[in-house]
Amino acid sequence: MHTRPLQSLAFLFLGALGVLCGETALAQDLTPRAKPQGKPVLITNATVHPIAEKAIENGFVLFAEGKISGLGMVGAMDLSKVQGSDGWRTIDAKGMHVYPGLIGAATQLGLEEMQSIRSSTDHTETGSVTPEVRAATAINPDSTLLPVTRSAGELIAGVFPQGGAIPGRASVIRLDGWTVADMTIRENAGLVINWPMTRIITAWWMNKSEDEQRKDNDRAIRIIEDMVSGAKAYAAASFAGEQRAADIRYEAMTGIFGYRQEGAGGRTGPDADRRLPVFIHAMDYDQIQQAVTFCVKHGLKCVIVGGRDAPMCADLLTRHNASVIVSGTYKFPKRDDSPYDEAFTLPARLEAAGVKWCLASGEETAHERNLAPAAGMAVAYGLDHEAGLRSITLSAAEILGIADTYGSLAIDKSATLIIADGDILDARTHVTAAFLDGREVDLRDKQKMLDERYREKYKLKGGPETVKP
Repeated sequence: MHTRPLQSLAFLFLGALGVLCGETALAQDLTPRAKPQGKPVLITNATVHPIAEKAIENGFVLFAEGKISGLGMVGAMDLSKVQGSDGWRTIDAKGMHVYPGLIGAATQLGLEEMQSIRSSTDHTETGSVTPEVRAATAINPDSTLLPVTRSAGELIAGVFPQGGAIPGRASVIRLDGWTVADMTIRENAGLVINWPMTRIITAWWMNKSEDEQRKDNDRAIRIIEDMVSGAKAYAAASFAGEQRAADIRYEAMTGIFGYRQEGAGGRTGPDADRRLPVFIHAMDYDQIQQAVTFCVKHGLKCVIVGGRDAPMCADLLTRHNASVIVSGTYKFPKRDDSPYDEAFTLPARLEAAGVKWCLASGEETAHERNLAPAAGMAVAYGLDHEAGLRSITLSAAEILGIADTYGSLAIDKSATLIIADGDILDARTHVTAAFLDGREVDLRDKQKMLDERYREKYKLKGGPETVKP
């Protein structure tokens, strides 16, 4: 008797919930986009951190048309004409610090808004092998997480697809722009591979037998092996001029062997110096060993992403010039009997072993803003301070293939930099200004706007002093 009214009520509830979820999922960044640089900008009286060189006390940075044209100590260059000219903008940064814009080496920025809402995530394609996928094409330029991350000093990010054995290709983006084209620095930064587990899991939650697990792992490795071998043969045949049907998946992988497309039907390579990296997600000792061995076998440029057990493979990594993107320091130890500071000291151990590495936040996308504090944690547990700064600037740029333009402050490099009121690795530090390719970036974000809104609300009721912390 009451079935139909109850059904109607249920549909109304679900409909309302869908609208609310849709509104949340489609939330947009309403902050203005940065305008092209107009006047040249001179930042003076700051502590300048070029990264590739020692910090400059009482320094200056001069940039015009998006590139750095002057850098050094105040007094080492005649700035009188600059400071006295209406055609220049001068920023007195006394007591402040100037750094290159921070770089998040491995993120899902722009691909994921809220994990709990499927319609706001677009980082995984259907199928286990999709090398033709490029992360940049799916990025949402209006993500509200971009300004939140930007306001913490992170201006550039590597964006990685995920899911399956070969989920696609990573992209490198600016965290500001009207469109994906505006944001993209490198549409194809390298191939992403998820290396399968190699050890048998005996935890209570595992519902597969040991034999089933072995078969699954072997099958996954075979898929990767067959795909890379096929792409290598395809690229070699295409370079030799052999006619064969085009394969978009193989075409997408030719860059990892050093081939480059030159015009219609032409191709150059292979050139080992022009190989795009292969980013292989691997945490455990056995995974890392297998991944590096696989890359050596096929002549690939190896970058391990994750790298929890990388110090145990340091000799192998350095011998074959493999790099590591450490996925954060805010992690639990691997085992119950592992040192409590295992994750905190990982960067220092890699640095001491001579492994080429950089640091990613390792956080969920909404917390990517914690990149600098993650490096600060590594410094607190033995990593040299300069190495900590380098791990989220120049080292990240080198591994992502953009170090010729980004990652450090130098003449003729991009004017992508931040001004902060303290050490950027200190969680108490605030970024007060940011420039991306010379364009001043708006550092407002949703959290700041909400803070201002509710401070104003309480001010109207008698002032903020009436609200006790």
